[in-house]
Amino acid sequence: MAKKKNELWEWTKAVIIAVIAATLIRYFLLAPIVVDGNSMMPTLKDTDRMIINKISYSIGEPKRFDIIVFHAPEGKDYIKRVIGLPGEKVEYRNDTLYVNGKAYAEPYLDENKKKLIDGGALTEPFTLSEVIGRKTVPKDHLFVLGDNRRLSKDSRYDSVGVVPYDKVLGKTKLVYWPIEDFRLAE
Repeated sequence: MAKKKNELWEWTKAVIIAVIAATLIRYFLLAPIVVDGNSMMPTLKDTDRMIINKISYSIGEPKRFDIIVFHAPEGKDYIKRVIGLPGEKVEYRNDTLYVNGKAYAEPYLDENKKKLIDGGALTEPFTLSEVIGRKTVPKDHLFVLGDNRRLSKDSRYDSVGVVPYDKVLGKTKLVYWPIEDFRLAE
């Protein structure tokens, strides 16, 4: 009888430790998220399931073109791409990104640009002054855009604006579901 009690106690401890470990991982290290909408097409599709790396920015800084998850003002979590970092001047001219006057290639937009049939730009021209009323991205904030520029609610809109660091949940890259689309999103 004592042996059965001891075995039951060992199993109970193992389950408790597993639940605590899963909880710590879920809330402090990694978390799942489901892509909701088409604003990141074709990089990410509606209903793709991804993993958020919650500690990435605890030990490092966001980088241009990182795909991040953040709390949007509407109470939802958004997934967008970092375009402008604090102190940078961002603008679009002739469907080209310029940061501090330097042009940047955005190969992840090529597929969307090829699909345009109206002859217009994928990303309409703008300056930061026009969209956020400032010449540079504020300190401790990020300027973000969706890859599907014509259909993305992002930093160009007052309802989203520039994203404060404290609203960023983390960086995401790994698409784990659907299984046939398992990949690292770039």
